Amino acid sequence: MRPGFELPCLERRIELPDMVAYAGATWDWHRLHYDPAYLAPRGLDRPVVDGQVFGALLAEQVQDWLGPAARLTALSFRFKNLVFAGETVRCMGTVSTVEDGLVTVVHRVDVVDDGRVAVAPAVSVARLP
Repeated sequence: MRPGFELPCLERRIELPDMVAYAGATWDWHRLHYDPAYLAPRGLDRPVVDGQVFGALLAEQVQDWLGPAARLTALSFRFKNLVFAGETVRCMGTVSTVEDGLVTVVHRVDVVDDGRVAVAPAVSVARLP
């Protein structure tokens, strides 16, 4: 592993049942994520994926790559565009540094359906086993 190494991509189609399960697990029941009556007056035709889902996906990508003995120590990300129920996202990452037992990855999340950027920039730091 060295700077420039590209992590295996993580792709996930996010369906409404996934979003409801996530809302239940995190106690985030904002109507933006499931209620058509709330969405319509706001000009939205589908529920919006909770932004914290992307943090979970990026953490999953790093842990899948490094294995269970590695520990994620930092994660930050910025939203660029909404993602809606039924869309597929692709998490990508490139190693930027490896030093003192820490690996830093720069990530981006794109919506596969139309190529728009959902999350960028994003950075994770993990301690190697």
